[in-house]
Amino acid sequence: MKVCVVGIGYVGLVTAGCLAEAGNHVICVDNDSKKIDGLKKGAIPIYEPGLSEIVQRNEKVKRLEFTTDLKHGVDNALIIFLAVGTPSQADGSADISAVLAVAGEIARIMPDYRIVVSKSTVPVGTHKKVAEVMKAKTNKPFDYVSNPEFLKEGSAVEDFMSPDRIIIGTEKQSVRETMKQLYGPFMRKGNRIIFMDPASAEMTKYAANVMLATRISFMNEIAGLCEKMGADVESVRQGIGSDSRIGRAFLFPGVGYGGSCFPKDIRALIHTGEKQKIEMKMAKAAQQANEASQERFAGRIINYFKGKGATLAVWGLAFKAKTDDVRESPAINCVNKLLAQGFEIRAYDPEAGLTAKTALGGKIKICENGYDALDGADALVILTEWQEFRNPDFEVIVKKLKKPVIFDGRNLYDFDVVKKAGIEYHSVGRPTVK
Repeated sequence: MKVCVVGIGYVGLVTAGCLAEAGNHVICVDNDSKKIDGLKKGAIPIYEPGLSEIVQRNEKVKRLEFTTDLKHGVDNALIIFLAVGTPSQADGSADISAVLAVAGEIARIMPDYRIVVSKSTVPVGTHKKVAEVMKAKTNKPFDYVSNPEFLKEGSAVEDFMSPDRIIIGTEKQSVRETMKQLYGPFMRKGNRIIFMDPASAEMTKYAANVMLATRISFMNEIAGLCEKMGADVESVRQGIGSDSRIGRAFLFPGVGYGGSCFPKDIRALIHTGEKQKIEMKMAKAAQQANEASQERFAGRIINYFKGKGATLAVWGLAFKAKTDDVRESPAINCVNKLLAQGFEIRAYDPEAGLTAKTALGGKIKICENGYDALDGADALVILTEWQEFRNPDFEVIVKKLKKPVIFDGRNLYDFDVVKKAGIEYHSVGRPTVK
């Protein structure tokens, strides 16, 4: 099938690459000429496991092409995906101006019938606004589909190729059949396409993300209580996760959630509720609990050093492992709180170091590896759960630190191991090892 993807950011590039991998011809359109020129030369603007290989392979066989010319994409594709950004505005609402602008331009230039599909996360009711904008610009027929993405950064390619479900928001049978054909190659293990109306599809995206964020926030609140009561949150997590009604996913305590989706989508859902005079109490509570988790963890470090600035080695700056994304990263938020208290930061992240340094205004030193960050540091702080941090050389850690102290915001280590190494160990929701 012939497909066009407009907006070659995280979602757009993964969508385009995976659709091309299934044999479709995909035209990628973005108004950032520097990004497009880089992609033509094989430069992938984001880090995502497996994505570089897919993009380069399909570009080589000409199933993927990159351009800034929207008309070329619209002229040569039946299905046009919108994957442009919908950032938060000051009031918490999602800014859909880019979605409406692109939809209007597609309507103005399309030669005949097209299916416009939204991958962007948009508020409930956006489907009506898009239709109104397009009808004002064209008398040619079109259909609009809400097709929210459910990709986890760090496993996005795997998620797209083997999805839990595909949500298709359209009530037109012919469009359902076309979308079913497009996603057919990803349904070999069983049909996981769920059809519904566009409003329900839009709501499903927000409801899913806020539900997951709420689970994380709840566990972090429980972790805070465990610290006060002498309980071990890891035991609690295993105990409740074994309940089939609850399950084990998204129950890992830590310094909080972040990234481009959860914080933004919670704000948008709260704002939507306010407009409808419905207070989204659970969403607000999850938001407040997440902020408190980050404040609590940074506060433990600040209190440990009694407000006196020290040098800290920080492992991990991305909001989660297997990505270079630092948008609303709890690691960045914690580092900012520490910097404000006069701490000096020597940090290492396998992928996000330079991006994080820019986000922090150049106020930290980025090291080439984790052990270099330890030199001259008063403690090690772990903020992202990269695999390479899970089984380090504790003898080297003890040797390099001024004092063998670890503040672990991701609960990576076993008590007996760190105790045997002679390390003072502070984790989340568990007793301190001394």
